Amino acid sequence: MTTVTPDRAVLDNPIWHSLTGAHAHLAELHGRAGRYPDEVAQFYALADPEDPGAWADLAELTGPGAEVAVAGRVPARLPGWELVAEIPGVQLVDVSLRVAPNAEAVRLTAADVPEILDLIERTRPGPFRPRTIELGTYLGIRRQGALVAMAGERMRPPGWTEISAVCTDPAYRGQGLATSLVRVVAAGIRARGETPFLHTAAENAPAIRLYEAIGFRLRRRTTFGRYRLIR
Repeated sequence: MTTVTPDRAVLDNPIWHSLTGAHAHLAELHGRAGRYPDEVAQFYALADPEDPGAWADLAELTGPGAEVAVAGRVPARLPGWELVAEIPGVQLVDVSLRVAPNAEAVRLTAADVPEILDLIERTRPGPFRPRTIELGTYLGIRRQGALVAMAGERMRPPGWTEISAVCTDPAYRGQGLATSLVRVVAAGIRARGETPFLHTAAENAPAIRLYEAIGFRLRRRTTFGRYRLIR
């Protein structure tokens, strides 16, 4: 399949473009603000994070006392909101990743969610909710019947798909299982004519080095902030 070069601008606000695109069937929208159902993902988004009017729409969507996780630049002053915490992150895009099949990789379903949540709890690759699996294809590797590694798809702005939840049980690290799953997930993304991208914490230097070594390139640095509605 011929891959059309996608618009990189949508990667500046991937959650919003996912909620208003491929994930519209999951979106809860109010004006210029949106979110996923809590059991799907903890993310909120604004059509323009620098627009105070969009934050006003978000306040109406969430209600008093709400805490929201928002990515990207925001105004220095947010009337009615306070910053609770922020995590510096990086966004990387696929420029030369080699995709490859893996006969061990199996598609995970809703029936696997308890095992997925257990693996996520032990490895901490990032947030995963009981219905996160509805965001895209998740693949896993089992050994002696137990789920020991996984990776899957999360945000889907037009032309792109984010690879996420990449993790391996500590007892099985060093075997290349997670890297193999990234290659398989990426193969499915490319088969749709889309390009893989991903996020990780800026302080996670080992992961960044690994992703760059297998064909990803740093596109930008970003911030994931948690804000509380105080009015």
